[in-house]
Amino acid sequence: MKRMLLLGLAAIGLAGCASAPLGPRVAVMPAPGKTIEQFAAEDQYCRHYAEQSTGLAPSELASRDFAASAATGAAIGALAGAAMGNHESAGQGAGAGLIAGTAVGTQQGALASRDAQRRYDLAYQQCMYAKGNQIPGYSRVPAPAPRMEAAPYPPPPPGKN
Repeated sequence: MKRMLLLGLAAIGLAGCASAPLGPRVAVMPAPGKTIEQFAAEDQYCRHYAEQSTGLAPSELASRDFAASAATGAAIGALAGAAMGNHESAGQGAGAGLIAGTAVGTQQGALASRDAQRRYDLAYQQCMYAKGNQIPGYSRVPAPAPRMEAAPYPPPPPGKN
């Protein structure tokens, strides 16, 4: 029982070390002629915009899902252990459930973190692109040139038919 609990706590400790990045994972370059100060101000604005667009910072979402899955796994393991035998089985079930819940929580946290990071990156790129900055792989589409109609042919000179 103690061994299972120690293994579960070690797994939680190791899984808690992984966290999502706190910023964009995409490259953005300043527009030609833009100062680094302007670019840095737009970067800060767009980071805030991206965080507001996703609702949570990517690392907050991952840690929230991890904790919920680990707690649920421990509770289910304890109930399963109690259903299978005496009160000693409940402790063993809780330990096994804690380990399983930690594994599931880690996986769910990673998936939620990846999805949140993707949404964050898209919002950040859209904001920086709207501010005129360059996103590698995307080019600004120039406005279409105005269409000019061809002038009609001049009439033939007099006397030549």
